[in-house]
Amino acid sequence: MNFTHNEKSTGKNFTGITIVVLLHVLVAYGIVTGLGKRLVSKMIAPVETKIIEEVKPPPPKELPPPPPPPEMKAPPPPFIPPVEVNVQQPPPAQSVISNATNVKPATTELQKPQPPAPAAAPGPAKSVRTPAVADMSTCAKPEYPKSSLRNEETGITTVSFLIGVDGSVMESKVTKSSGFRDLDKAAQNALGKCRFKPATVDGKPEQQWQPVQYVWSLD
Repeated sequence: MNFTHNEKSTGKNFTGITIVVLLHVLVAYGIVTGLGKRLVSKMIAPVETKIIEEVKPPPPKELPPPPPPPEMKAPPPPFIPPVEVNVQQPPPAQSVISNATNVKPATTELQKPQPPAPAAAPGPAKSVRTPAVADMSTCAKPEYPKSSLRNEETGITTVSFLIGVDGSVMESKVTKSSGFRDLDKAAQNALGKCRFKPATVDGKPEQQWQPVQYVWSLD
């Protein structure tokens, strides 16, 4: 005999009996605690459904048309009073009546015009004079005295030269000092060595004094 098959069948039967017993126990527990009633009541409770109808807003009322804009009228032009101009009217012309005479003139010949007066004799013609001019290319430029450089002396020296008809310097003198003796002496000595174009009267050379200025500057 095969007892192995019987043992497997017995185990299966025991397992099934155990499951059935547990199910009965659970059902009995549910009845006692009222769990079954609550489940049934919940399942039986009706489900209410509400249909919400969407309410459409009322159509907008038609607004009245806007009033027309006021008519713009141009302002009247400003009143400008006319300018009063006083026009002076010329006085009425007066008729002039000349004195008349019935006496006959002594002669009917027209008087001859007087001859013009003789023209005045022309005066002596004025002489044309030209001054003497120094030719600086014929002499050296005045040198600054060392003492004047050291003391920063400046000024304007005016020296007058007597120029002969040949353009040579015949005599010289300081007519306006620069304020410093050394500067005046240096200008007189240096410019006295220059040749001059002599002064002329009506184109002829003439002896004449001619002033010459020299500016002493440290620039």
